Amino acid sequence: MTTQNWTPDSWRSKPVKQMPVYPDAAKLTGVEARLAKMPPLVFAGEARRLKKKLAKVAMGEAFLFQGGDCAESFSEFSANNIRDTFRLILQMAVVLTFGGGTPVVKIGRMAGQFAKPRSDDMETRNGVSLPSFRGDSVNGIDFTPESRAPDPERMMQVYNQSASTLNLLRAFAQGGYADLHEVHRWNLASLDRSLSGERYRNLADRIDEALNFMSACNITGETAAAIRETDFFTSHEALLLPYEQALTRVDSTTGDWYDVSAHMLWIGDRTRQLDGAHIEFMRGIKNPLGLKCGPSSNPDDLLRLIDVLNPENEPGRLTLIARMGSDKIQKHLPPLLQAVKKAGKAVVWCSDPMHGNTHLAGSGYKTRDFDRIMAEVRDFFAVCKAEGVHPGGIHLEMTGQEVTECMGGVSAVTDAGLSERYETLCDPRLNATQALELAFLVADYLKDGRKAKA
Repeated sequence: MTTQNWTPDSWRSKPVKQMPVYPDAAKLTGVEARLAKMPPLVFAGEARRLKKKLAKVAMGEAFLFQGGDCAESFSEFSANNIRDTFRLILQMAVVLTFGGGTPVVKIGRMAGQFAKPRSDDMETRNGVSLPSFRGDSVNGIDFTPESRAPDPERMMQVYNQSASTLNLLRAFAQGGYADLHEVHRWNLASLDRSLSGERYRNLADRIDEALNFMSACNITGETAAAIRETDFFTSHEALLLPYEQALTRVDSTTGDWYDVSAHMLWIGDRTRQLDGAHIEFMRGIKNPLGLKCGPSSNPDDLLRLIDVLNPENEPGRLTLIARMGSDKIQKHLPPLLQAVKKAGKAVVWCSDPMHGNTHLAGSGYKTRDFDRIMAEVRDFFAVCKAEGVHPGGIHLEMTGQEVTECMGGVSAVTDAGLSERYETLCDPRLNATQALELAFLVADYLKDGRKAKA
């Protein structure tokens, strides 16, 4: 299947899942027309730069860290929240860089992650059924007919908020806020505040020694741009296809189609049907792509999807994001790794240890247990090692705030404590302390892998 018979709207002739039914078709068409005239949020050249970096990951020469909010919201939009999540991603990336001794590609689930797939189209409370909440890009979370009615005008607010978010992220990444020395100072403060323990302190001391050595060699933020600046990319699930189509443009330098809503787009586990609308749309854009692989994935279907999404077997084009669950990964991931390796497919393998480990706590809150998250990460590294495949990255739902949504970790969130700051609009996220703790633990796995290669 080539892109010769592809157009940005060819997905409309395919079966589609996880899409809202808009009550006012004319209003939807009007919003799509307005979006199509808006400036790009990202540039094709930036997407190509990310693809080159991901090609390094596919070849085992770098590591991918992808993280951010479960679902961005209109109500929590603020410079401080953007700053705190960006800062946490930088903190974790520095820890992973020193642990693995390789570059870390940083991608935020930011500036576009507003739509969420749902298990059921309808939600019922006390005998009343209304459309399920699908994220702020579609409808509102309040359980009223007015709030739950899908409104295409929300896509304009998504665009405007994403533009503001990207503007701030670019300023942070290039304006000195990302200086390595500053990021390390933040990590030291986190250690003093909450992350106690010898394993964390030892790695922090190693980072300290490296930065002091570089300073002695006059390699500082004042003398080297690589110390004070960083590349930072954005991603989201390409779920709401009218929005994605409206922001798909021809690149003037190459003549190729790019979705300029984000640098990287991914396909969810619920929308990866080979003959479906989402695969049809994604195969035609030239952005780096992600594909979620759940326990229902089988090797033959996965190879067919790879052939459709990456027919030229281009390194950096496709990232396979395994989201199995800690109790399923040892059974379901090895056959996929084996089949893809045997077929010679150039892909990035990444672990999403969040989505397969969600459960309902005794208190009634949807939560995730830190130990189960870490168990899936540990088994991901172990299975990849056993199959001779590079464990290329991790993909996390997390926030820079100290929320209480996932249980466990050094922050010791309990079932009874979930209600203290349970703020997510959809799925539970790691808080800042839990996320940084996970980064230190993953750094140990990267360090072990580096030693094994030596």
